[in-house]
Parts: sequence; structure tokens; C-alpha cells
Amino acid sequence: MSQNTAPQAPRTPPPAYASHSSGWASGGSLFAGVLMLVTGIIDIFEGIAGIAHNTMYARVGDYVYRFSFTTWGWIHLILGILVALTGFAILKRAESGRIAGIILAGLNIVIQFMFLPHQPWWAMFSMAISVFVIWALAADESFGKHGG
Repeated sequence: MSQNTAPQAPRTPPPAYASHSSGWASGGSLFAGVLMLVTGIIDIFEGIAGIAHNTMYARVGDYVYRFSFTTWGWIHLILGILVALTGFAILKRAESGRIAGIILAGLNIVIQFMFLPHQPWWAMFSMAISVFVIWALAADESFGKHGG
């Protein structure tokens, strides 16, 4: 019995997962989007608390980056809104979200460094998250190719 089957072309994986490293980066950027969304929401709450209760944060002596606690509240509120919206854009795979995410994660590192004496554990944790976000968004070569 003879079979007339045409040779099939080898299947290639989708571009987002073409190599092991880009699969990690693609999954990392999804995780980065979630982290930015959650971090942004936490910063929004932190900002609201700072505006409503200007004695919420620990007082530090003569710190170089001294702002009123209401000012810190507004900084966290505005940054939190921007970070959360950017996290949502990253989850939608928008290229503009990727670029904004890298910029805002860098800005978040600077702001959290300045805020370090007031909330040291959260500031260090937030800076570490931002470093991961920058890596994940910068390493994902497939970003924006599948729906943004």
C-alpha cells in the first residue's frame, strides 16, 4: 500500500518563544507588568495615606532630601498612578508601555532612594522590584510583536 503524503515543513515555535532566553524574558515582562500594577496600587495607597495623615512617615533628622510629608504623599500618589497605568499597558503588550515601564522603574529607584530613611524596608524592596522590571522589559525582544 503506498501513501501519497506530501512532506511537511518543520514546525517552528512562535517568535516569542523561539529561544530559551526569549521565553524567560517574555514571561518576565508579563510578571513585570503585574509587579508594576501592584506596586503602583500600593504607592497610590501610600500616597493617599501620606496626604491624609501627614504624620504617617517616620521623622528623620537633617536629611538632605527633606520634603513635607504631604509632598511625599503627592509624589507617591502621582508616581503610583503612572506606574499602575504603565503596568496595565505592559500587560496589553504595548511598546509604549515597555518604554514607559523602563523609564518609570528608573524614576522609582531614584524616588525610593530619596524616601529610604522614611520607609527603609519598602523602599529597598521597591527598588529591587524596579531593577527586575527594567531587566525584564529590556531583555524581551518579542515585546510589542504580538498585539501592541
